Amino acid sequence: MSGAATSARRPARPETRAALDVHGITVHYGDVLALDDVSLTLGRGTICGLIGMNGSGKSTLFKAIMGNVRPDRGSVSIAGMSPRQARRAGVVGYVPQSEEVDWSFPLSVHDVVMMGRYGFQGFTRRPRRADREAVAEALDRVELSDLADRRIGALSGGQRKRAFVARGLAQGAGLLLLDEPFAGVDRRSEATITDLLRELADGGATVLVSSHDLEALPRLADEAILLLRRVLLHGTPAEALQPEQLARAFGLDLATRRPTDGGD
Repeated sequence: MSGAATSARRPARPETRAALDVHGITVHYGDVLALDDVSLTLGRGTICGLIGMNGSGKSTLFKAIMGNVRPDRGSVSIAGMSPRQARRAGVVGYVPQSEEVDWSFPLSVHDVVMMGRYGFQGFTRRPRRADREAVAEALDRVELSDLADRRIGALSGGQRKRAFVARGLAQGAGLLLLDEPFAGVDRRSEATITDLLRELADGGATVLVSSHDLEALPRLADEAILLLRRVLLHGTPAEALQPEQLARAFGLDLATRRPTDGGD
C-alpha cells in the first residue's frame, strides 16, 4: 500500500522485491488457534505498526517470520529468502519482549550488541575492526556508549530495549521486528527508539513494530495492521484508529464499550 503518511515523508522508491511477504500463515498451539490464514506484504522503507490485544497473535507472528515457530501452513519470504536464509544472511533482526529474555545471563551490553555482527565473523566469531566500529556506532546512536561494559541485566527496561535495537543497528538488518519495544520504557528511551526507527526507514529499512501506544502510532508508523488471529485491516494509521476498527480488534461492543463474548 502507499498511504498518505508514506508519500508525505519520502518519495516512492522503486521496488523489485517485497521486504516481507507473509502468505496464508496458520499456527496452532495444540488445540489453540494462534494465527488464522494471515497474509501481509511490506515494502522497503516502511514502518508498520502491529496492533492487537494480548493473545491476538502478535508475538506468534513475529516468531513465525523469524522461523522460530513452524506454521501449520503458509509461507514467509524475507527479501525473497526463507526465514532461515534471511537469518543467516543477517537481513532480519528481532527485538523480543523483555519477558522472553534471560536477564541473569552474564553478558555485557557490548556483548549483546556484538551478537548482531556474528554473521560477519565466520566460525571463529572473532571481531574485526569493522565489527568493533559497527558496535561502537550502534551504541552511540542509542546513547549507551557509557554503559557498554555493564551487565545487560543491570540496565533499566528502557536501556535494555535500546541495547537490543543497537544489536539490530550493528547487524545492518534490512527488516527489523520489534515486539512491544515501548512497554515499560522511560520517555527518553521511547523518543530515542522512535527517532532511530524513522532514520532506519528513511534509509530504506523496513520495520514491523507491535505497540499498545495508540496515541504515538501516527507519529511513528506509515502503515498499520490490526490483528486478531487474522488480519482485520492493513491500512493507514488513521484508518486503523477509527473507533469501529479498534472495536473489532479489541473485541469491544461500541454501544457498551465492553468486551464481546466472541470477538472477530
